[in-house]
Amino acid sequence: FNQNADGQLVTIDGYTVVPNIVFPADVSETVISRTGQVSVRVGNETEFQEIGQLTVANFVNEAGLQPLGDNLFAQTAASGDPIVAVPEDPGFGYIKQGYLEASNVDAVKEITDLISAQRAYEMNPKVIPTADEMAQIVSKNLK
Repeated sequence: FNQNADGQLVTIDGYTVVPNIVFPADVSETVISRTGQVSVRVGNETEFQEIGQLTVANFVNEAGLQPLGDNLFAQTAASGDPIVAVPEDPGFGYIKQGYLEASNVDAVKEITDLISAQRAYEMNPKVIPTADEMAQIVSKNLK
């Protein structure tokens, strides 16, 4: 997350976070808890003050969401209504400040599968003439 020029909490791409969280002026430190509680230390104060709560949403049918591109999705009739909760509620995961989510894709396996598919595609143009030659040989031998 980042802070935009208006002091709002935004995603790395600049989209405003919902529900809207606005930072007070002169914030010296920001902390986001595992449960999504956003707290700040203003100026030289020793205590943190809570300024907002992040929420997360699940859908009954995630496959029914409409892809908008750039890792954005829109609700549709097929996806159903969002089930909104706070992080660490059962089934909703949690938030870790300062971490970057790693991909759950095995890059080596995916590249191997891609090479296998490419080789199979390259063989297709060679298979058809070979099959034609075999058919010609069989038809000549039948005469």
